[in-house]
Amino acid sequence: MIATRSARLEDLPILLDFEQGVINFERPFDPTLKEEKISYYDIKVMILSDEVEVIVAVENNEVIGSGYARIEEVKPYLKHSKHAYLGFMFVKPSHRGRGVNKLVIEALYSWIKSKGITEVRLDVYADNPGAIKAYEKVGFKSLLINMRKSLK
Repeated sequence: MIATRSARLEDLPILLDFEQGVINFERPFDPTLKEEKISYYDIKVMILSDEVEVIVAVENNEVIGSGYARIEEVKPYLKHSKHAYLGFMFVKPSHRGRGVNKLVIEALYSWIKSKGITEVRLDVYADNPGAIKAYEKVGFKSLLINMRKSLK
């Protein structure tokens, strides 16, 4: 049985591996990423923060997935004053297709609601139809398209 819980500092080694998994998966979609080893997050700070919730999925005492929600201030012209931003969605390849990401997102939704937040946002690469489909399954809809052009 797969369960979710808040990440703990002792989860840091596996979460750092997951971060590299996210980065390696995203490299083909983003030619602007540096070639050397990079880091997206300060996971230790995220785990300790009151404004961020890092959730892990666990099966048989093994951490198999992750995700986070971060509370953010928004532009003053929006109807809401804060929203939650989701990221760090990762599931070990051997556990994909089993609804792990959905369980993580549902746990994040619970935390977000407990903070009084009603709007949730995330980013996904346009060339990643698998991720887009997975997020649509849990109720997300496209809002904006972020475009880029290199002038090299």
